[in-house]
Amino acid sequence: MDTLKLLHIDASILGANSASRQLSGAVVDRLRKVRPDLQVTYRDLASEPLWHLSGAHLAAAQGVTPESADLQRDVAASRAVLAEFLAADIVVIGAPMYNFTIPSQLKAWIDRIVIAGKTFRYGASGPEGLAGGKRVIIAISRGGLYGPGAPAAALEHLETYLRGILGFIGVKDPEFIVAEGLLLGPEQREKSMQSAFQVAGAL
Repeated sequence: MDTLKLLHIDASILGANSASRQLSGAVVDRLRKVRPDLQVTYRDLASEPLWHLSGAHLAAAQGVTPESADLQRDVAASRAVLAEFLAADIVVIGAPMYNFTIPSQLKAWIDRIVIAGKTFRYGASGPEGLAGGKRVIIAISRGGLYGPGAPAAALEHLETYLRGILGFIGVKDPEFIVAEGLLLGPEQREKSMQSAFQVAGAL
């Protein structure tokens, strides 16, 4: 049996208090039990943030050597991030909702993996995803209620964005574990987290 490679990404800025970190950790723990030989790579986008894209990054992608040592390190990190993603059989992402969408730290990571010629390409029929075949599990935490039929559903740009961008690169069936209403009181938080943990434990 070949060794499976898992990439674990966390993006919350709340450290140990983060619901999405607790859930993504539970997912990885469950998968480790199922496959003890799982090879896990972990990247914390809050403690080691990637820079946001700039013109200098685009120039570096075209072969221009970055002038500053800091930018050189970030460009090297970009290559490492892409290599981690391409090598992974399973990707687990802890994704909290910030202001109705993804954290900027997670957006910076996405900008490093959505690369023409690597994870998608343009063909005669339009864009084609090249990253299919990966299992992607996303642990989402939301303070309010944004599910189908909720009054605030139209403001949900976390799951919808991730589903769209992953589909663009070929991941057609990402799995979502959602804990929401976490700021609506301790009882709602406990109920929602326990439900999400149960889903994680059944993977």
